[in-house]
Amino acid sequence: MPDAHTPLWTAEAIASATGGRLHGPDASVSGLTYNSREVQPGDLFLALHGARDGHEFAEAAFAAGATVALVDRPVEGGSYVLVPDTLKGLEALGVAARDRARLRGAVTGSVGKTSVTQAIKAGLDLAGSSHASIKSYNNHIGVPLTLARMPQGTDRAVFEIGMNHPGEIGPLSQFVRPHAACVTTVGPVHIEAFADGEAGVAREKAAIFEGLTPGGIAVVNAADAHADIVRQGAEKAGAVVRTFGNEAGCDARLLDFVADSEGATVTAELDGRRIEYRLAQSGVHWGLNSLCVILMLQALDVSLDTALQALAGFQPLAGRGRVRTVLVPGGAFTLIDESYNANPLSMKAGFVSLGAKPVGQGGRRVVVLTDMLELGEHSRALHEGLAPAIVGAGLDLVHTAGPQMRLLHEALPPALRGEWRETAAELAAEAVTLIQPGDVVMVKGSNGSKASLVAAALANLGVAEQEARVAAEAQGKPA
Repeated sequence: MPDAHTPLWTAEAIASATGGRLHGPDASVSGLTYNSREVQPGDLFLALHGARDGHEFAEAAFAAGATVALVDRPVEGGSYVLVPDTLKGLEALGVAARDRARLRGAVTGSVGKTSVTQAIKAGLDLAGSSHASIKSYNNHIGVPLTLARMPQGTDRAVFEIGMNHPGEIGPLSQFVRPHAACVTTVGPVHIEAFADGEAGVAREKAAIFEGLTPGGIAVVNAADAHADIVRQGAEKAGAVVRTFGNEAGCDARLLDFVADSEGATVTAELDGRRIEYRLAQSGVHWGLNSLCVILMLQALDVSLDTALQALAGFQPLAGRGRVRTVLVPGGAFTLIDESYNANPLSMKAGFVSLGAKPVGQGGRRVVVLTDMLELGEHSRALHEGLAPAIVGAGLDLVHTAGPQMRLLHEALPPALRGEWRETAAELAAEAVTLIQPGDVVMVKGSNGSKASLVAAALANLGVAEQEARVAAEAQGKPA
C-alpha cells in the first residue's frame, strides 16, 4: 500500500529522473500540476509551453504553495529543476514513475473509453491500491502527467489513451507499457484526420497494443465492424488476444441485457461459464462495455467476484448517462444527461437505450441533440444519417440545436420534429417548453457544441419547482 507519509517526489528525485539540475534546497512534492490556478501546497509546478508560457505563472504558483517548479529557464520564488524542455521533462518523470505499479492497463476507443477506464478503476480500488487517469487526461500531456502522479507502492493502474490525429496512440502506449490494453469500439470520430476514414481510425486505435509488455493481453471487441483490423494490430504486437462480443467463440459473450429502473441485469458466458450480474447502468451499450471491463480486470489479476461487485456499484459519470428525476409542475420527468460528448456510434446506442425506457403517464421519449463535431466532409451525411436510427428506436420527439443538427431536423419525419435553434444556449433558454411531465429526455451532443447548457437548464427546472414549493409553504399556501 502507498504510504501517506512517503512523498510523491523530492526535488532531487525529479532532477535525477529528468536529467535536470536542481537550483535551491531539496523539497518534498505531494502533487503535480501545470495550471497555476490549481496549485495546492506541496505541488510541483510544471512550466509547460501552451497558449501561454507557464514560466509566466511560476511566481504565482510558488505563492500558492508549490514547493518546486520544473522549468527550462531560471525563475524566482522557490526551488526549481532546470531542464532543456519541460514537456520532455514531464515525459521522463512519467517513465520514471511507471514501474511503481505492479500491473498497468490502458484503454482507448471511439466511444466509452472514459467510462470503461473508470469502471476498471472501480474494480482496481476494491482489489488493492490503485491509480488511474482523472477526467479525460488522455493526450500527450495527460498520459505522462497521470504516470508522474502515481504514488509509490501502487499495485495496479489504468490509463486512458486518446487521439486527435494519426500517430498519437502508439507513443503514449509506449509511455504506459501496459500489461493489458483494450479498444472499446471504433467509429467515425476524428475521421477528418484519416484519408481512409474509419479504417484509419481502427489502425490508430490498435496502436495501443504497440506498448504492451511481452506476453501482454489485448482485449478486442469482436462485435465491432473493424474488429479484424484491431485484432491484426494486436497479433502484430505479439499480444495474447481476448475477445468480447455477441457471437459464439468470444471469450466473453453477451447473451442477454435487461434494463430496469435501477440499472440492468446481464447474462453472459465467460470462458464457457454462464454468469449473471447486475449493473447500475441501464444503457444497452453497457452489456458489451461490462464484458470489456471484466476481461481487463481479469488480465490485471482481479477476481471475477470483485469485478462483478465493482460493476454493480459503478454509477454513470457526469455527462455520460447520469439519470435524475426532475420535479416540475404537474409531476416529474426523467433526465438522462449524455451531454459530455457524442459521435454517430454513441448517438445510435443512446437512441436504442432511450427507446427501451418506460415513460410516465402521458409521457414521451424525447431526445435533445446538439452538433457532433470533428466529422469533416462526412458531417452532413452522418448528421442526416441519424434519422433512420431515431425512427427505428421509436422515439417520439427530437429537439435540435446547431447548424449541423439543422440537417437532421430537416431529414426527420415531420411528426418527430421538435424545436430547432441555432445554438444550444438558445435552446436552453426555452427548456421549460421542451418537456412535459412523464417524459424521458436524453440530452446528447459534442462537448464543444454546448449540449451541457441544455442538460443544466432542464435539470434546473427542478430547482425552480422546489424553490416555488418552499416559497409557497413559507406563505402557508398549498404548493
